[in-house]
Amino acid sequence: MTKSMSATARGKRLAEGEAPVNREADGVLSVAGVVKRFQRGTETVCALDGVDLSVRAGEFVALVGPSGSGKSTLLHLAGALDRPDAGSVRVGEQDLETLTAAGRAELRRRAIGFVFQAFHLLPELTALENVALPLVLNRDRSAPRQAAELLERVGLADRAGHRPGELSGGEMQRVAIARAVITRPVLLLADEPTGNLDSSTGADILDLLTSGTRDAGSALLLVTHDDAVAGRADRVLTLRDGRLG
Repeated sequence: MTKSMSATARGKRLAEGEAPVNREADGVLSVAGVVKRFQRGTETVCALDGVDLSVRAGEFVALVGPSGSGKSTLLHLAGALDRPDAGSVRVGEQDLETLTAAGRAELRRRAIGFVFQAFHLLPELTALENVALPLVLNRDRSAPRQAAELLERVGLADRAGHRPGELSGGEMQRVAIARAVITRPVLLLADEPTGNLDSSTGADILDLLTSGTRDAGSALLLVTHDDAVAGRADRVLTLRDGRLG
């Protein structure tokens, strides 16, 4: 089989819902020579300038740096939410550039978990329904049971029927983490997940993230400004002016 035919077959399997990446792969996330530019009025801003990065299965990597250094941009590229202007991004063996928009959405749904500072829970859904949503989208009939089990693990079994507006900040972040890990993603991306929380609640949230990563054998890439959070990582990388130092 030719290389082009193999790529086509892989894309077809991904569109049909087959597991898109190998959880046992050493490099769950591989970023090579990535460049990303944005237009700001008449000025071209280089948010990322030749970034190389690899995160292994079971590894927790913290990404630090000043505001505007390109950290969130890198997360968006790693999560197939945007495309680089140059270079490559791979999740497992899958080169994201080869995927269609539908294929990228499928990859995000099945292989990548997101945890944001702003939670991004759907206000009209209960905590249980928010957690179950990724599996519901994947037509998994076990979604309610798995969501209930995860809510119990994060200490929110008694809040399953509450909507986000009835939850505290720490509770909403716990729901967001449960939603992010319910598909057992190979890659977990977190953007300032403890930024809006007090230190005690933030420490609990970090415990949930790190234990969830270990339990699932996922790779965790986390953006933070908090030295205490970064200190828990296996590796700390500094991004400044679009370059990793």
